[in-house]
Amino acid sequence: MRILVLNHEYPPVGGGGGRVSQDLNLGFCKRGHEVKIITPFLQGLPKKEYYPNYEIIRVPSLRKFAFRATLIDMGAYVVSSYLTGSRLIRTWRPDIIHGHFAVPAGAAARMLSKKFRIPYFLTAHLGDIPGGVPEKTGRWFRLFYPFTKKIWKGAQRIITVSSFTRELAERSYPGIEAELIFNGVDTEIIQPDHLEVHAPPQIVFAGRFMEQKNPLLIIEVLNRLKELPWHCVMMGDGPLKAAVEQKIGECGLQERFTLTGWIDPEQVIAIYRASDILFMPSRSEGLPVAGVQAIAMGLVPVLSDVGGCADLVIPNESGFLFQPGEVDAFTFALKTLLSDREKLYRFKKKSRERSLNFDLKRIVTEYEKIMNEILHKQTFT
Repeated sequence: MRILVLNHEYPPVGGGGGRVSQDLNLGFCKRGHEVKIITPFLQGLPKKEYYPNYEIIRVPSLRKFAFRATLIDMGAYVVSSYLTGSRLIRTWRPDIIHGHFAVPAGAAARMLSKKFRIPYFLTAHLGDIPGGVPEKTGRWFRLFYPFTKKIWKGAQRIITVSSFTRELAERSYPGIEAELIFNGVDTEIIQPDHLEVHAPPQIVFAGRFMEQKNPLLIIEVLNRLKELPWHCVMMGDGPLKAAVEQKIGECGLQERFTLTGWIDPEQVIAIYRASDILFMPSRSEGLPVAGVQAIAMGLVPVLSDVGGCADLVIPNESGFLFQPGEVDAFTFALKTLLSDREKLYRFKKKSRERSLNFDLKRIVTEYEKIMNEILHKQTFT
């Protein structure tokens, strides 16, 4: 099968949605499918990369930052991906088009589908659904809703990555039927050498330093737990990094925090391997890839009960869920884990067991089934 993939985020650009796309594409290639992905160019990256059964094509999009895309960036990507996709399809005709994020990739996927009569399907992650990240996208979704509705209605199938995103999509676009396929990781590769509680226990955050991820609350909570042994690693970058550094300094916690900046996936996994607790008090999430990777490594998730985070946790058995602003509750949960090494170990073991629901091989098989069903339907219509 020839699969054309469109995504405005792709490693090292963007966040979890790009990594999901990358993992799926590599999974498809291992099974003999041919994949070409069209994604934005960023200064310093090659315009094309070639691998067996796999090509990355980076197109102009005005994008200047790895961790943030503006409305102008996304509009430019729609135009560039459509033009490049049109040229590509004339020489390499894909069987199917896969758009990651209904906006902006879905817009280009729909136009290419109509022009060349190739079916497309979508994976919606969160920010591409009205109400998913209202503080960022609420205004322009109200403006563009009539156009985005056509993107969803025209797709052969809609995949969502968490129970929350499925419910949100079906509520936002009445009449569509969304399907749930979790974001996955290779649980044979991403697994702990052996489960253990480190000394001191290590707490980790992974994500963009922005309001959506609520990183300043992490320092506020841990400042209340100075008397307990712990170290915290915060992986990522973004507009709030300077504020995070300032607050750490004001609390006198410089020796107990490590801020890594952007690091490559292998370094992320290495840090998870040396960690015990994932602390992400986000204000909104789809299904965070960081969370899936973390539980596969046996970390205990202490998360906000938003978006798909609930799919990662067996409450009070493998982790904890609270509302984003519940500082006292987050503090109590971390204190409980940091004060009881045996409980922390039990939770880690249960978390690793939970991760097997997100095994990448199973998820690639589910995507293959959907693509085959779409193509079978096209043959007989």
